[in-house]
Amino acid sequence: MPTPAPAPAPAVTAPRTVRLGVHGSTHLASRLVAAAGHPPESVEYVPYEVTEPFGPLRAGEADVMIVKYDPLEPDLAVSAPVGFDGRAVLVGAHHPLAGRVSVSVEEVAEYGGFRCPGEFPAHVWDLVVPPRTPLGRPIRRVHAMTTLTAMIGLLRSTYAIHLSFESLDAVVPPDVKVVPVHDLPSSPVAFAWLRGTEPAAHVRRFVADAERAALR
Repeated sequence: MPTPAPAPAPAVTAPRTVRLGVHGSTHLASRLVAAAGHPPESVEYVPYEVTEPFGPLRAGEADVMIVKYDPLEPDLAVSAPVGFDGRAVLVGAHHPLAGRVSVSVEEVAEYGGFRCPGEFPAHVWDLVVPPRTPLGRPIRRVHAMTTLTAMIGLLRSTYAIHLSFESLDAVVPPDVKVVPVHDLPSSPVAFAWLRGTEPAAHVRRFVADAERAALR
């Protein structure tokens, strides 16, 4: 009697990755992924530029993206905070503020900053680069913001400053310094996704795990 052929092995389906939109550094994003208990290989980073921050999400190239503050875009849903990012000022290594351990935003107002770029939400830019300091000093937004590379070039060659976030310390070159600003509150960090279509189960699970991790 012939021996029955062995049953075929079940197909192994590779786990789906979360396509996560990031700007600049993946350092903050990788910390959030680790805190959520997900392995690094479970996430694919999709870069976006500040001139068109929601482009990859709206084009279907990203499942979720990192946002600082709430963009208040009608077609976007936003998670609960999943972390915070300290405030900092980016300056060239030659800048008078470059060697400081931390600075006040009142000191930062001595120098020219960057204008709101492209399609970036103006109300969010006002939180990132306030029009005025707490004491009422204007922060001059005089330089055009285009790409990270162009911004770094201007910081290297002038006394321009950019009010931003401590997480960029992981991506700027050695001749650009990220100096903490001690009198601006840290920014809440959240995930955003398109409304109207429920994210896939593995994406919902990732967001929920990150939200739970932030409450610990």
